Amino acid sequence: MDLEEDIKNAVKTLKAGGVILYPTDTIWGLGCDATNEQAVKRVFEIKQREDSKSMLVLTDNAAKIERLATDVPEIAWSLIDLADKPLTIIYSGAKNLAANLIAQDGSVGIRVTNEEFSKKLCERFRMPIVSTSANISGQPTASNFKEISEEIKSAVDYIVSFRQDDTSKAKPSSIIKLDAGGVIKIIRE
Repeated sequence: MDLEEDIKNAVKTLKAGGVILYPTDTIWGLGCDATNEQAVKRVFEIKQREDSKSMLVLTDNAAKIERLATDVPEIAWSLIDLADKPLTIIYSGAKNLAANLIAQDGSVGIRVTNEEFSKKLCERFRMPIVSTSANISGQPTASNFKEISEEIKSAVDYIVSFRQDDTSKAKPSSIIKLDAGGVIKIIRE
């Protein structure tokens, strides 16, 4: 299957409220429409994870961050521009997202992806997409497609074909939290 067809099928699944298994700029992820509460609930169920644990969202363009968070300190733009590896930033004042995706303190983690598939997917879908590791909560994170459990694969509505044969070991993103005053707290390097 070619990339275009894969993206078309993934977008169709997301629009229908489905859950996809897809490659990101870090590891393979479980994804859904980040504005659809029922779809987000399904991701929590597939991961067997408490919904008090937050998940991040992907977008294809830094300009879209202001649609998703009310407090975007000026330093965020420099951090995104200067990042030499995938960077998830946790912002205060999450908005326009499924309520069950927003952390108890009102924050949300957002990452701008530059990876070929996930970037095109976000562009075409025109909405933020949930991205969380494709594993049962508490189990090891799969570093490539071949390590993803059958339990996860059989629970999703669509599995992307692109990059399934890539066996390089992917790493999770760095995570930092920015408060409204621009204070940086490193969560994961």
